[in-house]
This record gives sequence, C-alpha cells and structure tokens, in this order.
Amino acid sequence: MFDRLPVIASALWWGSLSAIGFLAVPLLFVHLPTPALAGNMAARLFEAQTFVSIGCCASLLLLSKRRHAEAQEAWAQSALVFVIGGLLLALLVQYGVSPRIVARQDLRLWHTVGTVMYAVQWLCALAVLWRTARR
Repeated sequence: MFDRLPVIASALWWGSLSAIGFLAVPLLFVHLPTPALAGNMAARLFEAQTFVSIGCCASLLLLSKRRHAEAQEAWAQSALVFVIGGLLLALLVQYGVSPRIVARQDLRLWHTVGTVMYAVQWLCALAVLWRTARR
C-alpha cells in the first residue's frame, strides 16, 4: 500500500488541477450572470486548489524517502524537481499573481501570467504522475 501512495497523491494533484482549471472555472463564466461574479467564484476555487496542491506536494516530499532509508525512492529521483517546481508555482500564483487579478491591476497581463503559471503547474503534476505510475 505504501508504494502506491505517491501515485495517489500525484493523481489527486493532477486531477484536481484539471477539474478546476479546465472544467469548473470555464463553466462558471458560462453559467453565472456576470463575469465579476464568475471571477470571484473562480478566485475561491483556485485558492482551494492551491491548498490541495500544497497538501499533495508536501505528501510527495514526505514519501520521497522512507524513514531510515539511505536513498530516495526510485520515482523521486526524477520527480522531485517537478514536485518542488509545481509547489512554488502554486504559491506564486496564489500569493503573487491572484491578488493583482482580484485588484484588477493590469488585468490582461496578470491573467495571462497566472494562466501560463497554472498550465506549467499542470505539466509539473503530469510529469510527477507519469513518473510515479511508471512502475
């Protein structure tokens, strides 16, 4: 069971990024009456997603080396750079980019930056999932 935990954590991370970013948020803008209302709800969903990302990445970091082990787990040797990169991107989007979007400060620029960073985080999560499921 312990051996499958990294796969579960990485699948949850990638799946939640996919569900929020590519399904839930676009549907908000289609079905809510105003873009402002959809934007506020999207910000809350992305905030919740950040905490899911933090939890999954922290779990993956903890699982990367067993207690009293000499070396990292086999999957971790190639995946940790993507775990750390994805975690940093999640934090940067939430605490660096999102406040500027909510404040409508140069909205087009910061929305583009946030979208690109979210997409790169999604790719990091996919790379981790690919490496953990490779066995």
